[in-house]
Amino acid sequence: MNTRAPAVEARQLIKTYPGDVTALSGMDITVEPGTVFGLLGPNGAGKSTTVKILTTLARPDSGTATVAGHDVLRHPDRVRRAIGVVAQSSGADPVATGRENLRLQGRLHGLKGAGLSRRVAELLDRFKLADAAGRQVKGYSGGMRRRLDVALGLVHRPEVLFLDEPTTGLDPEARTAMWDEIARLAGDEGLTILLTTHYLEEADRLAERIAIVDRGRVVVEGTPDGLKGELRGDAIHLELREAVGQAGRTLLKGSLGGVPGVHEVLFDDAQGRRVSVRADDGAAAMPALLGALERAGVGVAAATVARPSLDDVYLRHAGRRYSEAEAEGADSLALAGATGGTR
Repeated sequence: MNTRAPAVEARQLIKTYPGDVTALSGMDITVEPGTVFGLLGPNGAGKSTTVKILTTLARPDSGTATVAGHDVLRHPDRVRRAIGVVAQSSGADPVATGRENLRLQGRLHGLKGAGLSRRVAELLDRFKLADAAGRQVKGYSGGMRRRLDVALGLVHRPEVLFLDEPTTGLDPEARTAMWDEIARLAGDEGLTILLTTHYLEEADRLAERIAIVDRGRVVVEGTPDGLKGELRGDAIHLELREAVGQAGRTLLKGSLGGVPGVHEVLFDDAQGRRVSVRADDGAAAMPALLGALERAGVGVAAATVARPSLDDVYLRHAGRRYSEAEAEGADSLALAGATGGTR
């Protein structure tokens, strides 16, 4: 039985911004030591606000949080010594070299002399930046700059590393390289890593446990495979030729739900054109589902069968597709920016 205290624990965090913009509405998370924990949610869901509170950069309106055993409100200085932070925007000085950035970061954490030089050389080598160490950071590629950001967060060997959207803006090759490095960090150094991301694939690949965040709260938590496994059977996605109204949706849910082996029928868009069905055997259920739609006079533009994904998990627990939540999040971010808030 694991008796170690959580590396990160937050209970009922609430945070609002001017204009009645709610960023957090009762956030609860627990991160075990030595694990990679993913906060997965669309932009505007409250992930970055959570990280700001946990890293002492913001105060909640109410609720409690501890990091590495230290209360973020009562002992923020202790928290800061125990953590490394890689924010969404780069913290490196663009006119300084990579080596100069690392040495400055080390000095800020009390490193000096030969110990500092060894640590800087180690990080430059590990993150494949040794050849560019003498160049100004403004000349680095996006992937190089992001690797330097992670190196800066590790200079003082923190207990907990926060990675806030670490691959946003990177091209696919640089994103894959960053994923590999994060996996190595967790495996080789046993770091506790709290990762925020709005990429479903990133959370699925990197996190041992994930908490899906929607509208400032956790709607479900578990391992990626465990959460997908709860959605037994196959996911069938149907795109209708025309939207159906509320009455039509109710009738279709009844007729499709009556097909043998079907467990759940959800309309997953506001327009009433996309239907998601869960069934024991998607291939076997498909002809009956199409037949039911044909008898109802509803045309089908496209139909697919797949194993359940994190997108299906999100739909099940948040009540809408991830893409719809992303669009809503973009709107809420615009509102927060207009009122001086951020999420």
